[in-house]
Amino acid sequence: MDKIIIHGGRPLAGTVEVSGAKNAALPLMAATLLTPGWHTLHNVPDLRDTRTMLRVLETLGAVWQRHGSTVRIDTTGLTGAEAPYELVKTMRASVLVLGPLLGRCGYARVSLPGGCAIGARPINYHLRGFANLGVSTTLARGYVEARADTRLQGGTIYFDKPSVTGTENVLMAAVTARGTTVIKNAAREPEVGNLVDMLVAMGARIEGRDSDRLLVHGVGGLAPAEATIIPDRIETGTYLIAVAATGGRVRITGCRPDHLPALTDKLRAAGVTIEQDETSFTVSCPEHGGRSSCPLQSVDITTLPYPGFPTDLQAQFMALMVLGNGVSIIHETIFENRFMHVAELQRMGADITIDGASAIVRGVRPERLCGAPVMATDLRASASLVIAGLAAAGETEVSRIYHLERGYEKMEEKLRRLGADIRRVRE
Repeated sequence: MDKIIIHGGRPLAGTVEVSGAKNAALPLMAATLLTPGWHTLHNVPDLRDTRTMLRVLETLGAVWQRHGSTVRIDTTGLTGAEAPYELVKTMRASVLVLGPLLGRCGYARVSLPGGCAIGARPINYHLRGFANLGVSTTLARGYVEARADTRLQGGTIYFDKPSVTGTENVLMAAVTARGTTVIKNAAREPEVGNLVDMLVAMGARIEGRDSDRLLVHGVGGLAPAEATIIPDRIETGTYLIAVAATGGRVRITGCRPDHLPALTDKLRAAGVTIEQDETSFTVSCPEHGGRSSCPLQSVDITTLPYPGFPTDLQAQFMALMVLGNGVSIIHETIFENRFMHVAELQRMGADITIDGASAIVRGVRPERLCGAPVMATDLRASASLVIAGLAAAGETEVSRIYHLERGYEKMEEKLRRLGADIRRVRE
């Protein structure tokens, strides 16, 4: 098992390019199951999670080729409709094959994904949505078995809370259903819009892109498509925060600044200078030259569905607020147990108190944040510990970095090119 060693205190400088979005690539890969033929996906990041999804597709009979960041998937020879526990347990997003399998075969058997380090994320929203399309489901021996005796029938689906994977799963099932499906309180994340674009390219008829009300007019058949994965807004945000924490100046390219309105507002309120155009950010502190010349102001955040502050950037922002001038209150409304990184930040000298679903972060002087051995508990917690290590004095060891490999492509290499003293070693 590998770990990352960081010697902190160095400002970051240079240019970094953002990879494709993991959370967009996974549903688009699953969507290839909807119809036979070769599908082409560009800008697919090479991550543990995307490799797992390809293995899931292989178990269903698909074949694939990868050339750089382009992946071609042929789902003509579909041989099964079961996603086994051995794969689903390693990646919750494997459940996204339910919708397209129901849309194409009318049947699917997928292992329940179970809980994870940031709290249980049940798939009841998915199952209720499928039920409104005429699907019956049973839960037995750790598997969801979903079946429609006839072609799926359009219906009206309302989500109590916007669910990204729930919206995506129901959307994929509905595109070939008879009649019209209405999805109310749908998730509006850019990754959902990316999926809508691919489905439309396949021949689907969908209205309401980027809104909380999607109308899906079922079609009799689909065709293979070519699509491009959007840039990863969470990776983009992580680098924005990392630069703010180190006092550096970096240009972030190949990204979508319009996908991060809440984060950029909060960073500017904290005193970070951000310039942007359609595909890049340039981020720096008011005076370039180190943490002491960039006094950060503490600001409060509340995580919310898009376009609110992303829960997937909460841990990283908390690591930044550890260095803030004042007190920051961070309120988590999306997932329970998403403060598991707090204990590790405290080991490095952070002053953080948990109060229910809120964390009270009292800023400390930069010299009081010291490197220490820490352990990652989930994907985004891993990134927060890397950010803290980059800003801290001395050496930080981050173990269990397999979490990091699920969502960040070549993170240590990219940071090293920006001047970070970071390396991967075998434990």
